[in-house]
Amino acid sequence: MAEKITDIVTEKIDSIAYGYVFSASDFPIDVSKQKSVNKVLENLTKSGKIRRLSKGRYYKSQTTEFGELPPDSYQIVKDLLTENGKLIGYITGFQIFNELGLTTQVSAILQIGTIKDKKSMTRSYYRIQFVKQWNTITKENIPLLQLLDCLRFFKNIPDTIPEERCLRLLFLLSELNDNQRKKIKKLALKYTPQAIALLGAMFETLNSKEDVEMLRKTLNFQTFYQLSIPQEILPTQKKWNIR
Repeated sequence: MAEKITDIVTEKIDSIAYGYVFSASDFPIDVSKQKSVNKVLENLTKSGKIRRLSKGRYYKSQTTEFGELPPDSYQIVKDLLTENGKLIGYITGFQIFNELGLTTQVSAILQIGTIKDKKSMTRSYYRIQFVKQWNTITKENIPLLQLLDCLRFFKNIPDTIPEERCLRLLFLLSELNDNQRKKIKKLALKYTPQAIALLGAMFETLNSKEDVEMLRKTLNFQTFYQLSIPQEILPTQKKWNIR
């Protein structure tokens, strides 16, 4: 029986793509035999056939001329993004700043927007942090939430200046269709005042006739936001108390 389990696990691993993160439950073996599967995985890790990412999670590494490649960020955190088949999180922060062209810097910190309160953890050489998200997370609104996170953490985007960040975000917002613009304005209402003010100022810069009243009504105009964006880049900013 032990040899049969070893064969099943080995054959399955041979068919798995490099960098794909898996656990004992991914193998077609009865749950009562999970201890045996864990033992096989432990032995394969010792032999170097697979790598251990974190407790109970493994991957098959690939070596190139540049060295051994780790799993991509999604594979590293994918188990933290769902619960009982329901989305509870999404990748945000430094990874998204890079993907959206806001910075070229690559970070060892992976941030997850989530409806759950969770403590930071470490996996491989990545530090995983959790950012509270008050909106419902759906597949459709994740790109909009990621954009709003960029506005929320505007000052934390590394290796770039406010002018460059603002120009890139103006472009990204200009790509939204009518339905997406309506949706992002509603989602913004659960964000920080800075994010709301930036969204309003950027939408008005892109289109002076854009309806941003729902954003304006939520703000306390006794509060100012020091973001150092040049006036010629964001000419509407003073109306939104951005300085």
